[in-house]
Amino acid sequence: MVAQRPLRVVRCGGSKLSGARAVFSADAKYLLCASGDYVKVYSTATEECVHILQGHTNLVTGIQLNPQNHMQLYSCSLDGTVKLWDFTDGILIKTFVVGYKLFAFYTLAGSEDSVFIIIPKKNEDSLDSFQLVSVKLPKTPDQAVEAKELSLILDDIGQSPKCTAFGREGEYVASVRGLHLLVYFFKKKKVNRFPLSATSRKGANNYFTCVACHPKEDCIASGHKDGKIRLWRNFNHKREYTFSTLHWHHDVVMDLAFSVEGTSLLSGGVESVLVQWRDGSDCKKEFLPRLGSAIEHISASPDGTLYCTSHTENKITLIHSNLRVSAVIQGLVKGSDIKTGLVIDPRTKALVLNGKPGHLQFYCLQTDKQLYNLDIVQQEYIHQIGLNQVDLVKAAFSARGSWLATVEQREEKETELELQMKLWNYDEQTQSFTLNTRINMPHEDHVTALCFRDTDELEDGTPTLVTAGKDGRFKVWVLVDDSDSEKQSMGWNCDFVGSYHNYPATNCCFSEDGSLLAVSFEETVTVWNSDTWDLICTFCHPPGKIQNLCFGRLSCSKYLLGTTDNGFLCCWNLLSCALEWSAQLNVMVLQPDPLSENIAAVSQLLEGSDLFVFKPNEPRPFCIQRNVCRERVQWAVFIPRDVPESVGSEKHQWLSRSQLYFLTETQDLLTFSTKSTEERLTPSSKQLAVEESLPMTPFYLLLGKHRHQQQSKESADLGTAVVQSHLAQVSPAIKELLHTPAHVLPSASFLCSIFINSMLISKENKSAGEVVEEVEMDSEKADDESDEDLDLTEMEQDMNPTEFLDENTQTKLSKSQEKQLRKIRRMDYSWVAAL
Repeated sequence: MVAQRPLRVVRCGGSKLSGARAVFSADAKYLLCASGDYVKVYSTATEECVHILQGHTNLVTGIQLNPQNHMQLYSCSLDGTVKLWDFTDGILIKTFVVGYKLFAFYTLAGSEDSVFIIIPKKNEDSLDSFQLVSVKLPKTPDQAVEAKELSLILDDIGQSPKCTAFGREGEYVASVRGLHLLVYFFKKKKVNRFPLSATSRKGANNYFTCVACHPKEDCIASGHKDGKIRLWRNFNHKREYTFSTLHWHHDVVMDLAFSVEGTSLLSGGVESVLVQWRDGSDCKKEFLPRLGSAIEHISASPDGTLYCTSHTENKITLIHSNLRVSAVIQGLVKGSDIKTGLVIDPRTKALVLNGKPGHLQFYCLQTDKQLYNLDIVQQEYIHQIGLNQVDLVKAAFSARGSWLATVEQREEKETELELQMKLWNYDEQTQSFTLNTRINMPHEDHVTALCFRDTDELEDGTPTLVTAGKDGRFKVWVLVDDSDSEKQSMGWNCDFVGSYHNYPATNCCFSEDGSLLAVSFEETVTVWNSDTWDLICTFCHPPGKIQNLCFGRLSCSKYLLGTTDNGFLCCWNLLSCALEWSAQLNVMVLQPDPLSENIAAVSQLLEGSDLFVFKPNEPRPFCIQRNVCRERVQWAVFIPRDVPESVGSEKHQWLSRSQLYFLTETQDLLTFSTKSTEERLTPSSKQLAVEESLPMTPFYLLLGKHRHQQQSKESADLGTAVVQSHLAQVSPAIKELLHTPAHVLPSASFLCSIFINSMLISKENKSAGEVVEEVEMDSEKADDESDEDLDLTEMEQDMNPTEFLDENTQTKLSKSQEKQLRKIRRMDYSWVAAL
């Protein structure tokens, strides 16, 4: 009996890519960045995610290459561990348990067994009690090792990794906090402190924000809140130090980085502009503007060919050293508020929600990458605090994704409201949405909901859209032909306006067959005939303003469900026009599955959020998942699977055809899975397995997977291998060999002879007797051969191996080649078994 796997909540993507400074590999072929509790390895050439390094249980706060082996990577996390990875193969090598929350991580080439970390004092999260310590990493063969030998370097420093940097050849470390620059010299074991005044005579704000050290000279660059950059020199003297000032940024300098040789200084801030300062001169600067959003981190590759910038809109930009953008790695854009909710694009199965201000982002959940942005507002966004700008608040797709409806608003005061609804048509030629209709002020007050009638596109009917507003109206919009003699055009017009006692309309939805429309007016739910727009019935029990509304599907299509603001979940029977059942669960999210009768409800309690999955015809849920997350769940959506997934437990069959995703108030995108972490994250290249029935090829023997038992005679063993060998074009063993790291393989010259041998010998046209006869002949003549023996007898020529090749093969081996081939057959391959 197979054990049932538990249902676990997993992060499915969307983690912040700019949480820590990204790192390039030594050859700049890979970019490594922290993403939540993962470390992702991207190819700088293709922008694809090559590996996901998973093992931390909390946020990854720092990553650095191993100075002693550039194919390895260190990572630290708030879980109190430092992990060493082989990032080219995605393998965890070792875990060092420190025991403190780790906020930053640094390595030095001269310190083989020590690294530097920032930890809180007394293991507390106080904002004023952080310290830089060195940790000695034990050299033991165990995979999990405790690293408890800590040495204090600097006390009372900032938490941010950008506020601490190591100088030339690791001779000193600089740290900034508040109005002070601290420099600690390792050889002298002394600290020099350099203070600044809070403001200057011109009103500048001198607070430090970041620091960077020159790789070749004794020079420290510091960024400040007023946009200035100071270059500090001669800081080994407390009173004779000097600094020069560079100024271009109008606001806070968010990060600094020197190039590999130190000839250039890179700076970035809220202006979305990368500034390159040549030779520390204010006159020699170059700009890369319009990078999209504020720059949080800057990194340079070890070979000096690439830079990368991490941005607040959760993207990483790869930049050539000549300040030309090479590639963009875009994650899930996390705005201040997701007002559109989670919507699914029927064409691409992409998750659609608010992105950059005024944009819709189309996000692929399978690749954890943004597909594209759609500019809805089509206005330049002004980065100014307190300025009211146009905001995208609603979005909905038609059943096939041919139409997209959006609502945008701008509210200066309560009495000054600007509303605009746009209808977008999908263009097959351009593969994008184009604006079809713009409607100013579709309602006199805020639009609360909008939905398409799904059956129109499926039955080639007239597309219909319904909007509900706080003005007490719901409006029906239909697509009409506005063509004239000069041009053909289609547009949207209002076809019907409905109301119920002038109560504000809060929700609207169509039934599965499109025959009924349900509209909620505060505490009352109304049901309308979608053909005649006549009111059929109303529901108003139990009391409470309606928050969510949806119809049942398939066999449960006769039910209508709704949630109220006082915590009730109600189910009404449309045939009897009566309340079927109700439960008080404090449901915040109600989401139906489009492919089944299942409905998911998320309730909010004091301890966290609970999930209930049920069918409307049965008030008792068949799946209850307690404490889904600690935060409040804001939105949820079912996404149909392309291929149904086999789920072992009957309790979790509701996940077989659709997958449920939900978004928390901290904008973490989560989902449910019954697979283990290894099954979800193991790349396909690591899932290659050598089957027992695979053919015996020379490559297969080199892998050492299924070695033949040693036979009495070496020649007979080799002869058997020859009989069973043939070239497998798509053998998983050969694929695995090609994915094996080169440093664990034999030399290419050794493998080449064996590979050529396997190509020359054909198994199909040799009988067993011929092969045995040939093997016996080789063993008899083994001792008599010499380098000078080039003349063979006629009998030997009759036994030429070329006679056993395919009849269509006309290639004939020379005598020297025949001799070399026999030597290869007698070679001892027994050492391979030890691999």
